[in-house]
Amino acid sequence: MKIRLQNLWRLDGEINRAPFLVWAGLLFAVKYNLDRLLVYSLFGRHWSVLSYFEQPLPGITELSPAQNAKEFAVLLAASVPFLWIGVMLCLKRLRSAQLPLWLAVLFTVPILKWFLFAALAVVPERRKPATVPTSVPDWLPRSRLGSAAMAVGVTVPLALGACLVSTEILHRYGWALFVGMTFCTGFMSALIHGARVPRRLRESLAVSFIAVGLTAVMLLALAFEGVVCLVMAAPIGLALGAVGAIAGHAVQVVRQHNVPAQVFCVPILAMPLMFGTEALRRGPPPVFEAVTAVEVNAPVEVVWRHVVEFSELPPPKEFIFKLGIAYPIRAEIHGHGVGAVRHCVFSTGPFVEPIEVWDEPRLLKFSVTSNPAPMQEWSPYHNVHPPHMHGFLVSEQGQFLLTPLPGGRTRLEGTTWYRHTMWPAGYWQLWSNQIIHAIHRRVLNHVRDLSERDQAASTTFSLR
Repeated sequence: MKIRLQNLWRLDGEINRAPFLVWAGLLFAVKYNLDRLLVYSLFGRHWSVLSYFEQPLPGITELSPAQNAKEFAVLLAASVPFLWIGVMLCLKRLRSAQLPLWLAVLFTVPILKWFLFAALAVVPERRKPATVPTSVPDWLPRSRLGSAAMAVGVTVPLALGACLVSTEILHRYGWALFVGMTFCTGFMSALIHGARVPRRLRESLAVSFIAVGLTAVMLLALAFEGVVCLVMAAPIGLALGAVGAIAGHAVQVVRQHNVPAQVFCVPILAMPLMFGTEALRRGPPPVFEAVTAVEVNAPVEVVWRHVVEFSELPPPKEFIFKLGIAYPIRAEIHGHGVGAVRHCVFSTGPFVEPIEVWDEPRLLKFSVTSNPAPMQEWSPYHNVHPPHMHGFLVSEQGQFLLTPLPGGRTRLEGTTWYRHTMWPAGYWQLWSNQIIHAIHRRVLNHVRDLSERDQAASTTFSLR
């Protein structure tokens, strides 16, 4: 069925696969050239097709925050009409394939839009009434236990393969892994489980959770991951697996089990698209800032001495460090002033910190030229070294800021600037910020205790 330009804005109507692909390609070409013109004419920068894959949303991290915000606002405003047309095209295509219209929402979600695009490109038009005989292969089990076992038996190996390709070959811990793979696992497991016999939503969700959970267990058993990282990934994995299960359940319910074979291939087709586009992402990941502060009952001159270097800390009592997260043990410094090298020794090795600002007794700022492993993983095996243990959470700079307070007291503030190359960045920042704040508190509280002890001793001596 042909579709006219004016009909792209309307909610009604249908569109077949061939016109859908033609219009999608044409609109992408128009949008790319419009973005390229706007970015060059307003900001003097070149915009390439690969720029769309640098971040989940267009953004240029090498610009200042103000410039980045302006450019993002311009690109966002220019994308609104294309976003509307894209959703309308998806609605028409979903209607033509007799799939749930709410799936058009996936067009607005990074990575998942590739899943939707793959589905709409392969699922044929459905003109026959809903009472046609099922096209599901006879070898798919009808029993509840048999279909669940088949769903898990098919999806778990595919999920493991996707994990290994992403982490061991592409060295990526990104949207394709944590969003795309878990969504596809939930979608395909629910679709297989309900392909022959109608299943309840809770059954589709249950088989999805089993598939996602068993994938995690296999990663642990095969020594590809440790317990702590799997626990951190569990909330997003289970949530996206549930979304995928709901989508798969909706597809098999709407089609009343007349599910074309192409639908089962959608995750297999979508995953290479997800991994491929993510592999094209260029540019550094965003820099995050974590700031923690304590108040010390001692003047800045006393606090400064223990900031520059401090004696060995007692064994940690915090639960987070008992899980294997690296924790600070002591700090040593070689030299004095700018150019001196500070070593903050952690349980997994030393941070090497050349001093960049030595403003005694107010500010000590340093870069970080060497990072140890961020944690020691829990695992049944003696040593587990997943790729994310090396270079995926990197401290770049740090500082201690001392501010005098009334009454001879000091506000001691520790700041760390760091990057991590795990996506979605906002989700993993929740974990990394909590870890860095715990490290800060351990150091700052130790410096506070040493400083207050010295101040108390000095006061007692002066009274004598």
